[in-house]
Amino acid sequence: MLMDIIRKRHSIRKYTNEQISREDLDKILEAGNFAPNAGGGQRSMIVAVHNSELARRLGIMNMSKFNRGKLIGSYVSKEQPSVIDDPTMKDGFYGAPTVVAIFGQANFLFKTADAFCIAENMVLQATELGISSCIVSRGEETFDSVEGHALMAEWGVPEDYECQGFVILGYIDGEEPAFKPRKPGRVKVIE
Repeated sequence: MLMDIIRKRHSIRKYTNEQISREDLDKILEAGNFAPNAGGGQRSMIVAVHNSELARRLGIMNMSKFNRGKLIGSYVSKEQPSVIDDPTMKDGFYGAPTVVAIFGQANFLFKTADAFCIAENMVLQATELGISSCIVSRGEETFDSVEGHALMAEWGVPEDYECQGFVILGYIDGEEPAFKPRKPGRVKVIE
């Protein structure tokens, strides 16, 4: 059931070195490709990096311009610590062996919404396949360098596209995190 997959999904930030299969990656990418998108325009582009060395390099690029001064919160998780919890982390992708970058047209009003619909579809498909995942931001900052622009050109990403975010994929190193109860008052029904 879909609700079981939704409840089972966790943001994972500790990964083994084991790479996911290309077959599973293709299923995850297909789920992303069928995500809702504004006006049916399909203005996003999905680029999967199925190479753990390049994924790590991108993770370091992701952290290179991270500005802790813009943080609203100061704690994410004891079980699955984030770069917010540990300022010594240098890899914004937590060692995940596969990274999917989601790009959108720079001048398109709904580029971020489209990207996160893609990301959500992918993490749900990954969960169904027994693959751990996490959605990571800082897309524009990651590619805002000579190296970043060179990678985008190499991958065939149009110049007027910006990265909106990432889905990192792999296998959890350790136990699944405990379920966090939902905060009361977050859902209201007005009749």
